Amino acid sequence: MHAAPSLPLAAAHRHPPAQRSRRGLTLLELVIGLAVVAVLSAMAWPSLHGRLAREKLNTAAQALHADLTEARFEAARRGQTLHVVVSAGPLWCWSVAATPGCDCALPQACQLQAVRAKDHPGLQLLGASVTRLNADGAADGDFSTTLENRSHEQLRVSLSPLGRARICTARGTATRHPAC
Repeated sequence: MHAAPSLPLAAAHRHPPAQRSRRGLTLLELVIGLAVVAVLSAMAWPSLHGRLAREKLNTAAQALHADLTEARFEAARRGQTLHVVVSAGPLWCWSVAATPGCDCALPQACQLQAVRAKDHPGLQLLGASVTRLNADGAADGDFSTTLENRSHEQLRVSLSPLGRARICTARGTATRHPAC
């Protein structure tokens, strides 16, 4: 028997160009794909940034709303007046305290709850305010404060005379809440 002549090893692995299979992307295809992703990301960034700013604003307003609601129930549960202090400025804060004059800027034993600017970066609290929540849950005086994000959208949190907290949109498109 006659054996078929063996081909050199290099020739055995050669295939004509039509038979080669593609196993990956060329450098040019990869660069074009990355450029398309970069352009789409640049177009989406302003919308995403605005949405994140609105979410931060909503989160802070809801936290204040929750603290006021909890303070109202706690005042009624204890049968004791509680004090709500809101301080504006770059180092803004709010707190619920058992004693009057308990500053929210520094942690103190008289505070039942306190939130400071560092807890919600990128937001400003406009307008200082102090009010009391009586043992029956009613609020003394007019309480209202406004939170603002870097896009100048504003949400206002207020208390009714009965002590019920409410959030409304003072400026912008934070549409989860009704206009003030």
